[in-house]
Amino acid sequence: MKYRFTRKQLCIPYVAFLILFVILPLLVICYYAFTNGEGRFTISNLTGFFSSQNTIGTLAYSTLIAITTTGVCLLIAYPVAYILAKSKLKKKSVLLTLFIIPMWINFTLRLVALKEVLTMLEGNLAMYPFLNTIIGMTYDFLPFMILPLYTALMKLDDSLLEAAYDLGASKSTVFLKVILPLSTPGIISGITMVFLPAMTNYVILDMMYNSTYIMGSLIGSYFNAYDWNSGSMIAIVLLAIIFVITWASNGFQEEKSNRGALL
Repeated sequence: MKYRFTRKQLCIPYVAFLILFVILPLLVICYYAFTNGEGRFTISNLTGFFSSQNTIGTLAYSTLIAITTTGVCLLIAYPVAYILAKSKLKKKSVLLTLFIIPMWINFTLRLVALKEVLTMLEGNLAMYPFLNTIIGMTYDFLPFMILPLYTALMKLDDSLLEAAYDLGASKSTVFLKVILPLSTPGIISGITMVFLPAMTNYVILDMMYNSTYIMGSLIGSYFNAYDWNSGSMIAIVLLAIIFVITWASNGFQEEKSNRGALL
């Protein structure tokens, strides 16, 4: 008699992985976030986060970098994705692959190469730290914006565009009233995939001009100083921000899909 696995039994490896590598680490972080060095419960780490000018300044600067990077990626990726999705080229999949190929190369090697190019153009990278950071993050995260936009634009029904043109709509009206609303799921996915990592990616800043003024490096500095309590609280706050952004983007996406179904 052959033994057959049930669906519940097939879920055991996934549940075990989830408990060991997701839930337990989060519980450890929560423990350190709400305790002091003696292991006693306290909310001083939480109040210290919002009362520290260094932490709030770092959060504001990280948010500014993330917003700017996301905006630049969206401005570049949307026309590129639209051209690739709507072009009649037989080899457009090859063109899409060209944007993905850099992701196959080691992250550090790509940044070193970009740093050398910027050094030749600028001479001293410390002269334009913010600009170089945006260039580096855009270079790294651009494929994550192009792919969801390309997928969403590929699903557009060309008959809707033809109907809009037949009704006398201009190109700008068709884009604003038809193309842009229908591609909103791709925009939201791209923004989520770029904005959240850009807030904590400090490697690019370190390699561009040896700066650690971003949330990811701030957490690392606390842990390196053996202040696990403050570092864990910063991680918890960032996790809450990520959860709120993800929840809001999913709710917005569901609202758009429901509205499209009613139409």
